Amino acid sequence: MLQPGRYGILGLKASWLLAVLLVTQPAIAKTDAETKLDLAAPMSEQMQANLKKNNKSFYTSAQVAAQPQPDAAGKSNAVQVIGIKLNPTPNGLEMILETADGTSPQVLTYGYKQTWVANIINAQLRLPEGKSKSFRQTNPVAGITSVTVSQLAANSIRVTVTGTSIPTGEVVTRNRTLVLSLTVPTIPTAQTPPAPESQPKPEVTPPESEDVTQEPTSTKPAQSAPGEELEIVVTGEQEVEGYNAPDASTATKTDTPLRDIPQSIQVIPRQVIEDQQVTEISDALRNVSGVTPRVDYGFSYTYNIRGFSDSRTLRNGFRIEAPTIAPSGIERVEVLKGPASVLYGQVEPGGIINFVTKKPLSDPYYAAEFTAGSYDFYEPSIDFSGSLTADGKLLYRLNASYQNFGSFIDFVDGEILSIAPVISYKIGDATTLTLEYEYLYSDRTYNDGLPIDPVTFELPISRYLGEPGDRIDETTNNLILSFDHRFDDNISLRTAFGASFSEGEDVACRVSEYDPETQEVSRFCVIDGSEYDDVYSWQTDLVAKFNTGSVQHQLLLGLELSQRNNGYENFEASGANINVFDPVYGEPIPPSDYSFKDDFTSNAVGLYLQDQIALLPNLKLLIGGRFDFTSFESRGYEQTVGEERIDRSNDFEDDAFSPRVGLVYQPIEPISLYASYSRSFVPNNTITASGELIEPTRGTQYEAGVKAELGNLSATLAAYEITKTNILTPDPDNPDFSIGVGEVKSRGIEFDLGGEILPGWNLVASAFINDAFVTEDNNLPVDDVLTNAPAEGASLWTTYEIQHGNLQGLGFGVGVFYVGDREAELPNELVLPSYVRADASIFYKRDNWRVGLNFKNLFDTKYYESSQNTALIYPGAPFTVLGTVAVEF
Repeated sequence: MLQPGRYGILGLKASWLLAVLLVTQPAIAKTDAETKLDLAAPMSEQMQANLKKNNKSFYTSAQVAAQPQPDAAGKSNAVQVIGIKLNPTPNGLEMILETADGTSPQVLTYGYKQTWVANIINAQLRLPEGKSKSFRQTNPVAGITSVTVSQLAANSIRVTVTGTSIPTGEVVTRNRTLVLSLTVPTIPTAQTPPAPESQPKPEVTPPESEDVTQEPTSTKPAQSAPGEELEIVVTGEQEVEGYNAPDASTATKTDTPLRDIPQSIQVIPRQVIEDQQVTEISDALRNVSGVTPRVDYGFSYTYNIRGFSDSRTLRNGFRIEAPTIAPSGIERVEVLKGPASVLYGQVEPGGIINFVTKKPLSDPYYAAEFTAGSYDFYEPSIDFSGSLTADGKLLYRLNASYQNFGSFIDFVDGEILSIAPVISYKIGDATTLTLEYEYLYSDRTYNDGLPIDPVTFELPISRYLGEPGDRIDETTNNLILSFDHRFDDNISLRTAFGASFSEGEDVACRVSEYDPETQEVSRFCVIDGSEYDDVYSWQTDLVAKFNTGSVQHQLLLGLELSQRNNGYENFEASGANINVFDPVYGEPIPPSDYSFKDDFTSNAVGLYLQDQIALLPNLKLLIGGRFDFTSFESRGYEQTVGEERIDRSNDFEDDAFSPRVGLVYQPIEPISLYASYSRSFVPNNTITASGELIEPTRGTQYEAGVKAELGNLSATLAAYEITKTNILTPDPDNPDFSIGVGEVKSRGIEFDLGGEILPGWNLVASAFINDAFVTEDNNLPVDDVLTNAPAEGASLWTTYEIQHGNLQGLGFGVGVFYVGDREAELPNELVLPSYVRADASIFYKRDNWRVGLNFKNLFDTKYYESSQNTALIYPGAPFTVLGTVAVEF
């Protein structure tokens, strides 16, 4: 078990984390005096030997069409690819890459089996808005079965061409464009002699490209004359393909490559969500180091990040308080670890989670999916998108899903309906107006879990200690209206209004204390409970790019106004005790004898400034700060039958400044070394016995790490220490009041890895060690470990899809998730044991169809997900099977 407050465990376990990173390092090819990443190196050394040993066809080449140079101002030399054209030739296929300034980038090529690959270095896909940024075209010409183009990493593009046998490629420049000329080998056979020279060559009619990103665009084949150039322009939002995300906006509110951010940020792309068949979005977060889902009241979820609970959740950058999030409408999940108050105001220091939703596509796209599985689970869903006008200016997207489910827990069931339309209107070439809406409704059994007592481990995980008729109904409406305008290439403005309205009603007998003598838990019954949570926010961000001499700047100036109105009202009665080993349900509930009500209003104004400074092409500084001015008021009462009503009210005002400073140094192209300092705050909204306002809690983090782009894999190794101060603790001189002298620390090491190992072979993995403990308190023992903060954890999920032959499209997946021991309560008196959960999948993709089976908790491991620091322990689900059928057209 972890010894709290000690560095020893960090030192003991850091070595194997470092070993994992070193094992995954690719070869670094050194040319002349300059060090460059050779993206073909993993293939040309280890894999080349393996392929030669097995007598497989293999060759490598590196051809430089032109090497772009930085300008005098030190701007990035990444070539902007603005268009792609395909041109069938008598011998095969030409691919023409159009660049913004006519410059041709560096190209590294290699081949294996039936595949030719070109890694285009120092290049970025920067294409007009409206379509996806990658595509897959099948059978463009005879002898070539598929062509794909995708963003490999922040500054590199990958072209993959697969043929019936390995194509040969030549890289040339023509009319200030880069041309990849592909030749299909001709293999005469006895059955098919070569055609005589006088015989006319057959015409080749290439079909229009088919997009296969997360939101693929669907098009009909187009006919063209022989030799006629077919233009395929890949455009649109920067969407993530596969398991590797090159950038994210959550950390800086700008589209910044992950390698340039001096803080750990992890992205779970849509492909991972689909491959793991995520039906509860919390399952996707298990892939991220240092993140532990925690079941909250009524079986909703919150998250523990780096040892701290109650992490803020966002939807497209706006705060939401929705108890349920439908995975069907999520494009990707971004997790920013550490304090984030510099951009998002009052948040806990562990980090934030931003759920990024799907965006409209310009080409028609229609998808339908049906999933069914264990415990009477079924979920149909649809995803439609396209243009509503002939000129393509008005786009839409509609995601809708309906879940109906039972449970391994007795009497527990429910249903969830989600409808999420998006409308985007392109007012002009530089101006877009977007309206997003989401309707969520859930009706489920109110489940309080099991008592925090060792007796829980003796009970069957199916045990339910409420009443069979207990329910909780919740409705949420989310709205975002955003206006984006680009004044020129250097100045842009985004202003957006977001609102979230949630309301719920519950009737439930809640679990309280366990009595070992009677083997019963006491209960109180909510006869009539209601709650609401309304959040309004207006955000305006102005981004300006400029130079001061040779130094580049990307300046962000932002203003946020927000208000939250929330509250609840309960009428309660004393419920009958229930035996945990032999429960008897249906005991009569007496009339209400106690009621209370609270209404809260919070207002905040935040003004923030951030500058991303490129001191040198490989040395980048991030500096920013935010001033927050907050107010809080509460009104409420409580009353016991036969006694006088007690009214209560409070009003507070507070302010805080939250800075962040970080530095990134890139000694070579694929490696980023970084260090950062950041702070967070959350108002205490409490006074001392003398009437003085207690200052907000403050989180302070120091973080350092390494980020690496290993071919099409991205890795992050981070070490951190977070100190949270000014925590409320009882006043020893007046226990009815508090003072802000409590302190906790969290420190650890994290490793995350994700991307494509080989074509068709994807992987996402993580590992972490963490020590989160009490350092100062008037009530809690010093060195006690924080609840739901495992000392260590790890995850691995990998899939492989067969790329060729009769079994092309068949794939398999396997995953392992490990969570260490966790303290169930403070003071530490009960430990939730560690567990290892194994998952697996098998799937088949053919044309526009996809079918799959997912097996979760493959070995039926008995485990416990989390606890509340009251009387709630939640068991994890046993062996579960989900089957899915999906079609796109």
